[in-house]
This record gives sequence, structure tokens and C-alpha cells, in this order.
Amino acid sequence: MNPVTLLPFIILIGAMFLMTRSAKRKQQQAAAMRNDIQPGTGVRTIGGMYATVKEIGDDTVHLEVAPGVHAVYAKNAIGAVLSDEEYNRIVHGETEEVSDLPAVPDDASSLTGTAEHPADAADAAEAAPADKIDLGKKDEADDAAAPKDGKADGGSDAK
Repeated sequence: MNPVTLLPFIILIGAMFLMTRSAKRKQQQAAAMRNDIQPGTGVRTIGGMYATVKEIGDDTVHLEVAPGVHAVYAKNAIGAVLSDEEYNRIVHGETEEVSDLPAVPDDASSLTGTAEHPADAADAAEAAPADKIDLGKKDEADDAAAPKDGKADGGSDAK
């Protein structure tokens, strides 16, 4: 057999090997994540429900979905283990307001440079180009007054 005819099969087998290897690695990481769950940890199920782990069994996990509401889930149903900060941000809406960005004003007048803020208006005038481009439409009445083909009534040349 010619090696050139075997080349597509070899490439196909190699691609299948690489895909299965990466899938196995993802499964092993997910299993390790599920085995490292501790009581009190915030989790997200594969259905998108956020809960706190209360007890861990061999194949099951007891989750507290809401205060006083407990549910039993399979370990395979745990989609992600969340950090405490992320869990509190999502479930309780707690956010730390630490930002290096300047505060955005509620009104747009401070951003546009009005008469109330002449310094801002002067800065905006310096930044704007001297030539202004007219982006408006031309009057269509001017174009309609002089037809291109010399016919005023829009008729055709057909007899």
C-alpha cells in the first residue's frame, strides 16, 4: 500500500486521540473539583441553581437552596464550586465598591461642556476641528425641478 493513501487515516486517528485526551482531562478536573467540595462551600448546579453545601455523601450532596430548604443532589449535578466572594456577590448581591475609575455623573451636561461650565466648553472647542462637514440631506426639490432626461411628466418614449 502507498503511504500517501494511509496519510488521511493516520491524521484522523491522531485527531481523535487528541480530542479524547482533552475530554478525559476535563472529566478528571471536574471529578477532582467535586471531590474537593467541603461543607459550607457555595456551588452552582448544572441546572443553574446556587446553593450551599451542607453534607457530602459518597454519590450525593445535601444542598441548602434557601434558608431552611434542603435538597439532595447527585455529585455529578455540581457544575462549579464558587469562591466565597463570588457566591456572596451572586446570591446576596454583596459587592465591594473598590474602583479606580472616576465616578460617572448622573447628567450629561458636565460631559458636553455647556455655558454652566465654560472651561469645558473651551476645551471642547479646541478639540473640535475647524472645518465642519455638512452631513445633512440636500433638498430633493432642487433635484426634481430639473429632470435628467428632459421629460417633465415622467412619461416614456413608447408610442
